[in-house]
Amino acid sequence: MKQRVRVVGILREDGEILLMKRRTGRSAEPVFWELPTGKIKFGEQPEEAMARTVLEYLGVEVKELKLTDVVTFLAFSGVSQMANLYIVYELGVASAAKIRPSERYSAYKFMKRDELSKARIDDATSAVLELEKDEVVAVGNYRESVNGATVYVDGSSRGNPGPAGIGYYIVGEDGEVLKRGGEFIGFATSRVAEYYALRSGVEQAMELGLKRVRFVGDNLMMINQMNGIYKIKNRDLLPIYADIRDKVAKNFEAVSFVHVKRDQNEQADEEANLAIDRHFDRDVLK
Repeated sequence: MKQRVRVVGILREDGEILLMKRRTGRSAEPVFWELPTGKIKFGEQPEEAMARTVLEYLGVEVKELKLTDVVTFLAFSGVSQMANLYIVYELGVASAAKIRPSERYSAYKFMKRDELSKARIDDATSAVLELEKDEVVAVGNYRESVNGATVYVDGSSRGNPGPAGIGYYIVGEDGEVLKRGGEFIGFATSRVAEYYALRSGVEQAMELGLKRVRFVGDNLMMINQMNGIYKIKNRDLLPIYADIRDKVAKNFEAVSFVHVKRDQNEQADEEANLAIDRHFDRDVLK
């Protein structure tokens, strides 16, 4: 699988974040806003690439650079796949520095939280801002800014292995809850439950006819495996992993797999545990 590596910068001013408006070659193409993003040239360190990108595209010199995160996601075009790795930096420039966009951009703007939720933002910028830790946007509000739906998934196993359930929580691009639910899957490990939950989320998205989707989970190992960072060594997981990848490649236009903390995945976790509770309640009633 091919991998694209980029550096991306977050520049703040009075609590707002800088986004650049990308020029488009044809008027029919949609216009997107994005964070300052650049390639790493041969022989460059990522920090050097970030400083050069800011100077070339924004016309200002970087005074401070702080590595904040590394974001990975997959982009699909038909059945072809591209793994993306974005190295994220917090930027500091001189307070009197005046931004002078290059020909790559037609405009720039420091956006507030509510503006981010209304702007058309590209997929890479969406993935980066999703994992922001400095309260740029909370997950509950930020999902409205993504140009597609978000499917939260979670698996639960009581005893690991033990009684297991899966849950999903699906939100449309406008913030509307499209569907939520869960299912008891029997006796399983938590890792198996996580993968069954992801497959269920994929199948639910297919039933809803969604085409641009972010699948979100709190199991970092699974997300990294779906993004091709880690290999799957457990043979029991390989068939379901292959099934998920096949379904994703054939049914969606654009997909990303995003990791979040557990407290940002509460609804899917709740559905997974409710599924276990409902199963045993039925057994008691019998």
